[in-house]
Amino acid sequence: MRRIKSFENDGPALYVIATPIGNMADITLRAIEVLKQVDVVFAEDTRVSGQLLKHHGIDTPLKSYYAHNEREKSNEALGLLFSGKQVALISDAGTPRLSDPGDILVRTIRDNNFPVVPIPGASALLSALMMSAIPAETFTFVGFLPHKTSAKETRLKSLVNVKHSLVFYETPHRIEKTLNSMYDLLGNRQATLMRELTKQHEEVIEFTLGEAATLDNLRGEMVLIVEGNTETSPLNEDDMIDHVDLLIEDGYKEKDAIKHVASTRNVKKNTVYMAYQSHKKRTQSKE
Repeated sequence: MRRIKSFENDGPALYVIATPIGNMADITLRAIEVLKQVDVVFAEDTRVSGQLLKHHGIDTPLKSYYAHNEREKSNEALGLLFSGKQVALISDAGTPRLSDPGDILVRTIRDNNFPVVPIPGASALLSALMMSAIPAETFTFVGFLPHKTSAKETRLKSLVNVKHSLVFYETPHRIEKTLNSMYDLLGNRQATLMRELTKQHEEVIEFTLGEAATLDNLRGEMVLIVEGNTETSPLNEDDMIDHVDLLIEDGYKEKDAIKHVASTRNVKKNTVYMAYQSHKKRTQSKE
C-alpha cells in the first residue's frame, strides 16, 4: 500500500495538464498558472505546444516527450524532480494519456513516490459524450483501433456483446475502412461521428453503420460513438476466449484478463475461467 498526498508540502511534483483540443480559449486559469510556474514542460510536439504557450504568454522551457523517447524522457523528468524542479506534461491537444503518451512517465514518477497532480480541462472524449444523443452514462473508451486489419477485427469482435456505448478515435484516411469493419462485425447500430471539435468547422453526423458508405468529405480529428449491443444473444465462448487472449497480448495477467472479460460481458468469472482453461488444454494437447 502507498499513500501520497498531492499538496502535503511544496515539494516537486509532476503536473499532468489538459490543453485545448482546438479553440485556444479552452484552457483553464489554473492550467495557465501552473504552466508558468513549473520549471520544465514535457510536450508531445514542442512546435505545436510552443504555439499554445506563446499564445498565453508562457515562456517555460519545453522538452519533447513522445512515443519513441518515453523511457529516456521519463528518466530525465525523474532526475529533475530529484533535483527539486517542478515538471509538467502536456500532449498536442486534450488530456494526456488518453491515446497519447504519458503512461510510462506517470508510472516512473509514482514508483519514486513523487506526487502526480492532474490539472483537468479539455478532452475530445468528454466533449463528444456531451453532445452525442447516444447514452453516455456508461461507456467503454476504446481509443484508436489497431492498424492491422486482423488485429482491428479481433478488437471489434471482443466488443460485440458490450452493452454500453463504445467510444473510438479515428483519422480521415482510416475512417472508411473502420466503419465498414464495424458494420460487418457489430451490425447496423446507431452511431455518431463528431469532427473538428471546438473548431470553426465542428460537425456532428448521426447515422447507422449501414449508412456509413454514403458519408464523404470526412476530414479532421474525429471521435466516433457507437451504441452498445441492445440484443440478447447466446453466450459465445469463442468470443470470450479471443477477448481474454487479446487482453493478455496487451499486457494483462491471465486472471485480470478473465476478470475484465467477465465484468465487460456481464457473466460469471468462473464461466470465463472454465472456458479459457478448457481452451488452454485443447491447445496444449495439439502441440
